[in-house]
Amino acid sequence: MKTLNNIFEKNKKWASEIRDNSPEFFSQLAEQQTPDYLWIGCSDSRVPANQLMDLPPGEVFVHRNIANIVVHTDLNCLSVIQYAVEVLKVKHIIICGHYGCGGVKAAMEDEQHGLIDNWLRHIKDVSRFNAHKLEGLTEEEKFDRLCELNVIEQVKNVSNTTIVQNAWNEGKDLSIHGVVYNLKDGILKDMDTTVFSMEGLDKLTNNK
Repeated sequence: MKTLNNIFEKNKKWASEIRDNSPEFFSQLAEQQTPDYLWIGCSDSRVPANQLMDLPPGEVFVHRNIANIVVHTDLNCLSVIQYAVEVLKVKHIIICGHYGCGGVKAAMEDEQHGLIDNWLRHIKDVSRFNAHKLEGLTEEEKFDRLCELNVIEQVKNVSNTTIVQNAWNEGKDLSIHGVVYNLKDGILKDMDTTVFSMEGLDKLTNNK
């Protein structure tokens, strides 16, 4: 029988190192979490939120799924957003895509992949909405650009939730950001899509 002994050993080593450097860390962490950030990212194992932002446990509330998609029928994602905004009172929601995203690549292919195709329809819609921005590009350029456009679309989707709009109407300090992570150099690219009001959302939406 295969076990997780190696994982448990690594966990003990990690916890011990944390305690050596900060003896009160875990006792303080257990009391509450007060993150300023909600991270909505891809499930890809190469894109870990805390590590690439160099933030310790407790600083980032995280939701991940295939291709960092936010749709209004996904009660799981919406529940995360609501908890983050209304209970944790985060100040920033970051939607992070990444170049080389397998979900985006699968959505570009003209073949079936099984159950996931139903989820990837959302990316196909992004491609359809932005067809004029993808014209004339090589396949590699189109792949990268669709990863970016998918992030921008999800910024709009998050901003259009009743959760975020209610927060803005109540005068809460809440900003929605879109970024893309480059696996090749570890750098986050700001998509310059920060929205913190209905006016900002209208401007982003009308920027065809």
